[in-house]
Amino acid sequence: MKILVTGYTGQLGFDVVHEGLKRGLNMIGIGQKDLNITDESAVYEFVRDLNPDAIIHCAAYTSVDKAEDDQENCWNVNVNGTKFLAAAAKEIKAKFMFISTDYVFDGKGETPFVETETPNPVGYYGKTKYEAEKVVKSILSDWFIVRISWVFGLNGNNFVKTMLRLAESRNEMNVVGDQVGSPTNTFDLAHLLVDMIQTDKFGIYHATNEGFCSWAEFAKEIFHLSNKPVNVHAITTEEYPTRAVRPKNSRMSKQKLVDNGFTSLPTWQDSLSRYLNALKHEVK
Repeated sequence: MKILVTGYTGQLGFDVVHEGLKRGLNMIGIGQKDLNITDESAVYEFVRDLNPDAIIHCAAYTSVDKAEDDQENCWNVNVNGTKFLAAAAKEIKAKFMFISTDYVFDGKGETPFVETETPNPVGYYGKTKYEAEKVVKSILSDWFIVRISWVFGLNGNNFVKTMLRLAESRNEMNVVGDQVGSPTNTFDLAHLLVDMIQTDKFGIYHATNEGFCSWAEFAKEIFHLSNKPVNVHAITTEEYPTRAVRPKNSRMSKQKLVDNGFTSLPTWQDSLSRYLNALKHEVK
């Protein structure tokens, strides 16, 4: 099976390619330098020439705060880029998987959002990802839309690496304690996505590691597992203002995964422990 993966230079795309390669699949990972996904004719030509069996579209404009002021670029990448890739996939009859986000929801309430719930994004980034979901559904009759959250991987920057870096010079830290979600290791996520793309179990999925926590609880576990003597103070969202509104409730139900026979991902604590171990063994 030949699989094209966009966003190869990011955390998830990198892990998806390497997971597929481990299984003997023909994985082609591309980044921004390889293909400008906002160039319609370039996308069609590239996909036509490559003729993959499937496309896993991980590339995205993900600077949530910057997106509020850089709306044209954000729209071009997240909506137009997705539209061009989905249309190209349709032309060559390739399977298409779009990676979406918890930001399509408004973050209200405390119960997990289910897959069938109507999104109501509050920020521009979330709005573009929801628009992209709608575009995928309008172009293709069969598709995978996989919403993910709070990802961390070896390739790229993330919350875990930021906390470890700050811990080098601080023994106290203020971290938001009223936003709740599921930290998700891209290594685990990649395993699931490669499983999924080889099936015809199409539809919308939520895919995260099991369990919920706040950012402050996540930080505490990072310091606990890495033996860093850092005292974490949980603060409110209002005490840490950002350009874009963050959803306070990023809990997502993964019932669709279970219903379709996919293996649930490990707990976020287990995943974090393995990730920290992998970080230690990375060649510096």
